[in-house]
Amino acid sequence: MRYPHERAHEPARRAPVVIDDVEALLEDIGFEAETSVLTHRQAQVLALRERDVSQADIADALGTSRANVSSVESSARENLSKARETVAFAEALRAPVRVRVPAGTDLYDVPELVYDACDENGVKVDHTAPDLMKVVSDAAGPAVKGRKISTPLIVGVTSSGLVRVRHRE
Repeated sequence: MRYPHERAHEPARRAPVVIDDVEALLEDIGFEAETSVLTHRQAQVLALRERDVSQADIADALGTSRANVSSVESSARENLSKARETVAFAEALRAPVRVRVPAGTDLYDVPELVYDACDENGVKVDHTAPDLMKVVSDAAGPAVKGRKISTPLIVGVTSSGLVRVRHRE
């Protein structure tokens, strides 16, 4: 909607990016650059991008180029991906249940393999067979083709019943 004093050929003005709001958010959620895999700048950029702020608007607000914001965002997302992988690796090391699922195994056979191993180790899995198949299939990604395991998997189950799937790409 345009007001009478605005000219039709002028673009609508965007609300300015407020860095102070992002700083308050980072403080509220407990971000500490000293203990994070993200730098302070990476956290700022991700916080703004998660709020659908364009890279160009972020660049204006931070006094830098859009290319720099793009690079910072890319590095931040890569750091987060590495952090997730590290956590999954650590959980797999701690998991009392590790089931090796060879290539060629039918996805429908995986729940029984996991349940049997969990029973042997006194670990409870809070997934029905269909849910467990979905968890494995989703986590394995391209290592599952249709109903067949195409790349060997390790299905780990933590003592709290959390299921983690590892595979080599």
